Amino acid sequence: MALAGCSKPPQLQRLAPADVVLAFGDSLTYGTGVGEQEGYPAQLAQLIGRRVISAGVPGEVTAHALQRLPAALDEYSPRLLLLCIGGNDFLRQLGKRQAAANVREMVRLARARQIDVVLIGTPEPGLTVTPPEFYAEIAEQFAVPYQGKVIGYVLRHAELKSDPIHPNAKGYRLIAERLAELLRERGALAAGK
Repeated sequence: MALAGCSKPPQLQRLAPADVVLAFGDSLTYGTGVGEQEGYPAQLAQLIGRRVISAGVPGEVTAHALQRLPAALDEYSPRLLLLCIGGNDFLRQLGKRQAAANVREMVRLARARQIDVVLIGTPEPGLTVTPPEFYAEIAEQFAVPYQGKVIGYVLRHAELKSDPIHPNAKGYRLIAERLAELLRERGALAAGK
C-alpha cells in the first residue's frame, strides 16, 4: 500500500502548438444548452491555445460512439483524446457492464494508435451524481489520466446548469478549466500555459 501512494500519476506527452485535441462524446461534449463557442471544447481551446475538435453527438450511447470513434481518429489524427461518454447508457438503463466494455474498447483503440487519452467520468442519475467505478478502473488499467469529479459537481449545482442534465456556459467553463488544469499537471502543457 505504501508503494501505491508513491507511484507517479499517469503522464501525457507534451502537446505541440499544432497538435490536435479531439473531444469525443455525447451532448456534454456537443455543448447542449449553450452556443457553439460556450461548450467545453471551445472554451478549452481558448485556455490551452490548441485546436480542440468537438465531436459530440447528443443522445449517443457508448455502442454507437465505439462504432464512430475509428473514423473520427482517422479524420482528425489527434495527439490527445478527451473521452466523455456513458451518460445516455445510464439514462436509458442499458447497463453499466456494456457501457464499461465499450469505454474500455474506445480507450484501447486510441492507445493502440499511440494517442494519449484523458477519461472523463459521466455520473449516473441518482442522489450522489457520481460516475460508476468502472471509469476509474479503466483509467488505472490503461494508465491514463482521469477526471471523475467535475461533471458531477456541475450537475449538483443549479447555477451551473441549463437543464437537469446539461451545464450552462458557466458550467462548461468550469469543466474546461479543470481539464486544462489536469493537462498542465500531467505534462501535456507547460506550467502557466
